[in-house]
Amino acid sequence: MNDGYGHEVPPQHSPHSLRPVTRFVVVMGDGQASVARLFRADRTPAAEFDANTEEVAQLIRGEPATGNAAGSEWDGALAGFALADRETARVYELQV
Repeated sequence: MNDGYGHEVPPQHSPHSLRPVTRFVVVMGDGQASVARLFRADRTPAAEFDANTEEVAQLIRGEPATGNAAGSEWDGALAGFALADRETARVYELQV
């Protein structure tokens, strides 16, 4: 038995870039039908899921809401939503 000695070394993995970090969590909706939307630093969408999950609670634990999503910086990212919904949304900026 040769214990694997003499076998060819596998090739190195090809380098690739990682996904950008999620910077903002926007929680929209009332308490029962809330949706959490994750955005990157350039405010491109990263994910969307139910805001009543433990993952969202862990993400925003200890982070104060920085305001709502009614500002002009959110116009492109939340273009399909009514201004009233954006005004009641809570925006959390995650620290990296």
